[in-house]
Amino acid sequence: MTINERQDELIEEFTMFDDWMEKYEYIIDLGKDVEGIAEADKSEDYLVRGCQSRVWLIPSKEKETLHFQADSDAIITKGIVGMVVRVLSNSTADEILKSDLYFVDKIGLKEHLSPTRSNGLVSMIKKIKTYALAYSAKAI
Repeated sequence: MTINERQDELIEEFTMFDDWMEKYEYIIDLGKDVEGIAEADKSEDYLVRGCQSRVWLIPSKEKETLHFQADSDAIITKGIVGMVVRVLSNSTADEILKSDLYFVDKIGLKEHLSPTRSNGLVSMIKKIKTYALAYSAKAI
């Protein structure tokens, strides 16, 4: 499945909800489904700077695809990072770097998140793209 197919799937899921309270509840449910990270792995190296809550992203590579584990100390933020990871994991570094994450606008996240959560979302995406750039540079 491509990044755009995963985004379209997520957008489709959000069309089932009529109002933003239901959408927030769904984001919380998505957060509950995120596997999380062992406490021992929650180091400063994996901490995402710029988030109001504490968010960790751990990259790994299997053959040509990158995978991400994520966790947060806030459930709604865990749901948000879970969506980002769901869309971008299992992609090549090049696919991640070239991706246009339109699901953020299509779902309406930008206008319904607080400014600090919005900044955190941008920081999460930037961190994943930085990991992808690093893995891409190693392949050269």
